Amino acid sequence: MSLGSALKTGDVAELPSRRDEDWRWTDLRGLIRTLPAASPPGDAAALKPGPFDDLADETVTFLNGRRLSGAGPVVISADASRTIALRFVNQAHGTAHHSALSIALEPGVVLTLLETHEGAGAAYVADVELDIRLGEGARLQRVVLIDEADDAIAVATAEVELGSHADFAQTALTRGAKRQRFETRLRHGTAAKARLDGVYLLGGERRGDLTSEVIHNHLGATTGQLTKGCVRDQARGVFQGRIIVNRGADGTDARMGHHALILSERAEVDAKPELEIYADDVSCSHGNTVGALDEEALFYMAQRGIPDPEARGLLTEAFVGEVVDRIEHEGARDIARAWVAERLRAAQ
Repeated sequence: MSLGSALKTGDVAELPSRRDEDWRWTDLRGLIRTLPAASPPGDAAALKPGPFDDLADETVTFLNGRRLSGAGPVVISADASRTIALRFVNQAHGTAHHSALSIALEPGVVLTLLETHEGAGAAYVADVELDIRLGEGARLQRVVLIDEADDAIAVATAEVELGSHADFAQTALTRGAKRQRFETRLRHGTAAKARLDGVYLLGGERRGDLTSEVIHNHLGATTGQLTKGCVRDQARGVFQGRIIVNRGADGTDARMGHHALILSERAEVDAKPELEIYADDVSCSHGNTVGALDEEALFYMAQRGIPDPEARGLLTEAFVGEVVDRIEHEGARDIARAWVAERLRAAQ
């Protein structure tokens, strides 16, 4: 069951519900009683430049679920490194649409994928499915900015398969929506490397869900995961991370960390880090903390004349900045820092 299958069949019974363990905090069936009509084509002439357009060699845009140019999978076969801006723009109002794209990297290829989910409408339902495959020794860096409308329902799912010695690095930043879920399901190859990072900055009544599952089936693969979040007002953040190390995956090194700040009494964070280990020779760990801003640091800043809202913003920006600083692409890292700073200022 998935939002995508429900939109294809028109059957609300296909929607995931709280009875599904992985969806108990992002119940869609209880929220969507009737599936909206299909979204009409958007107005391509009204599109503004995307945040990453100036950094990219090419831009692939989906508008209300429709790809504006080109068709079929994106296959990266050139020897030189490439940068693609991938935009999912939602101009819909009260309607629903689905987008799907396959991306394949041939052996040894290097790709930077700069992805945005942009809410230019209202009360829409949007579903995105990506299929990403890396050949032997290929490298992919994926940076994602999720900026949906506050009354939207949006789900993005990526199935990622790594060839031997492939390297996948991902950083996703979200400000949530009425319901928003960003899910990554990754399968390792031999001696492959993966970094799965995330930031959620939630206010008002927004909800954001960062979910991942990483499966180790082969020797010597590495996973590093760091997610940080801040919630205020009546917002709700969800982190679910599962790492499975199957028999035969000896030499696995897997580390997961989730840390969140709750900045008001009615905000909520639900976290579920999981490790399932069926191999012997492994090094695995996970950590999870949820708390408030350091009162001593706030007092210290107040003694130096920094107003309380500004002090809270600076401490929060520094807290999530550890994740942003792990983005390797300098231009994308600068845009992500500015994105975080702008949304924290707006919340003050």
